[in-house]
Amino acid sequence: MRAAVVKKIGGPEAVEIVEVPLPEPGPFEVRVKVAAAGLNPADAAVWGGFFGPLDEVEYIGLGLDAAGTIDAVGTGVLLKVGTPVIVFDAPVVRPTKAQAEYLVTDLNSIAPAPEGMALTLAATIPLNAMTASLALDHLPLPPRGTLLVTGAAGAVGGYAVELARTRGVRIVAQGRPEDEEFLRDRGATWFVSRDEELSAAVRRLVPEGVDGVLDAAALGAPALAAVRDGGIYVSVRVDVLPAPERGVVVRHTFAGPDATRLAYLSALAEVGVLTPRVGQIYSLSQAAEAHARLARGGLRGRIVLVP
Repeated sequence: MRAAVVKKIGGPEAVEIVEVPLPEPGPFEVRVKVAAAGLNPADAAVWGGFFGPLDEVEYIGLGLDAAGTIDAVGTGVLLKVGTPVIVFDAPVVRPTKAQAEYLVTDLNSIAPAPEGMALTLAATIPLNAMTASLALDHLPLPPRGTLLVTGAAGAVGGYAVELARTRGVRIVAQGRPEDEEFLRDRGATWFVSRDEELSAAVRRLVPEGVDGVLDAAALGAPALAAVRDGGIYVSVRVDVLPAPERGVVVRHTFAGPDATRLAYLSALAEVGVLTPRVGQIYSLSQAAEAHARLARGGLRGRIVLVP
């Protein structure tokens, strides 16, 4: 089968398509025929060297998100071949991953795909919706509490706004000026432009500061400054955590395999509570080009590879 891999640290040009043996599922594993795989900043961290050099391996696979159909099952698996699923293939350092024609993963990493949804859309759900959901669990805000979401029109931020709306939270959404209508439609109570000084803009709306912030844009200290004394700051990136101050609790969140949560998020997408977005579709053979587009940023919706 063909798979997108990295053999050396560099830029997006380091992404190659190679022929590798078709993987076989072991006990409590399934093999998924990939219909679509999403690109995420975590992929750029692989080819950019964030996870270290590749001295001890021939290559590392790419891709944490996928959607497709079960192609084969290992012992102990009761799911039927042909079942549509979404996959959150969380382990980063593996020879091949979601950006491939086939993917072997364990039962805790899959959930039923949203019924009636194109698999190209479904492939954008796992990592980003899981991250948003877990981050909100670190923000135990009361109903009518106030939450700032930075980068609210991005992949994680967009899901965070929609999920926070279901919890009865009042949301200050930060984004580009052209994002305002989209974010208000998703459930934002207020909008602030990323062109404004963040804390001042937020405190014009919530004078005492918000109860919590989900810093999806990884702004660090400027986002923390918008939180009230004794509030909560949560980041999706550990490398930009600001120093705690004014009694504000600083937390970091990252997603791991959780089939129950993934199935719940898939169900929310199926009934329209979550809005998957595809920004651009590339073929698997165009993986390096797709990763270069990821590196340039600025695209609303995820980039998706199709084999």
